[in-house]
Amino acid sequence: MSTNTQAFFIVSSGRSGTAMLHKALSTAEGCDIQHEYMVHIVQPLGVRRYMGLCDSAEAKKVLAATHIAAVRYSKMPVWGDSSNKLSWLISELSDLMPNAKFVHLVRDGRKVVGSYFRKLADECYDDRSSALLGAYVRDPVHTPAPPPEKKYWWPHPRLDDPAAVAFGTFDQFERIAWHWAEINRVILESLAKLPPEQNLFVRLEDLRKSEVEARSLVEFLGLAYRPEIYALFQRPHNVNRPEDRLLDKVQSAKFESIAGDMQKRLGYAGRAEYVVNY
Repeated sequence: MSTNTQAFFIVSSGRSGTAMLHKALSTAEGCDIQHEYMVHIVQPLGVRRYMGLCDSAEAKKVLAATHIAAVRYSKMPVWGDSSNKLSWLISELSDLMPNAKFVHLVRDGRKVVGSYFRKLADECYDDRSSALLGAYVRDPVHTPAPPPEKKYWWPHPRLDDPAAVAFGTFDQFERIAWHWAEINRVILESLAKLPPEQNLFVRLEDLRKSEVEARSLVEFLGLAYRPEIYALFQRPHNVNRPEDRLLDKVQSAKFESIAGDMQKRLGYAGRAEYVVNY
């Protein structure tokens, strides 16, 4: 790998501003940043790794052929990938690139789950795709794996996980709520094993409100800060439908039951849910 290129990874649950950071940081001098690099390969890999369908050695082999190769051949001093798909592969990435930096980007879980449910219902834990992945996981020897389309590859609890029983009764909204809580748990536990100077915790809401937060993020990545970057943090990106609304009472109760503890852990306890203005 090139000794002149610093790698970084923005990990999250998705629907938390990864596309926004990609667009903003792509304007920084010397930064080669991707958004969900090699997603058709990495998303199934991350799910398979989380669910125990492949080991760390196999995951590292794939990442070496994708992300390590990209960093090695980059012409820029800094190379990054802003991708929620890598959230399940932090351990492998840090082993392959011991000096890599990680940004844990979070957003109020109610906004994340609501956004997934309203805007990406056809490609995120829909009943049919979720059932097909479940069938493959239960019998990977006799059941062919789904194709590498996004809609199929969203993790379920491992079969030996006590949460698997409850997950089997969940509707689509509840599956998404579980995903938000679980992926953030995995990120927190993975990053806790790294030196503190190699990872940064950032709330999307704080990035939009505070130029100090924006500057800290950019400088953490080893990039030169410009006010134009903060301006780009003010506008939502990757918006296929510019609409937003609060969770209803039933959804709020489901979210609190499944993801309330993580909501508190990430610092959102007591905060009123907000509506995004497009």
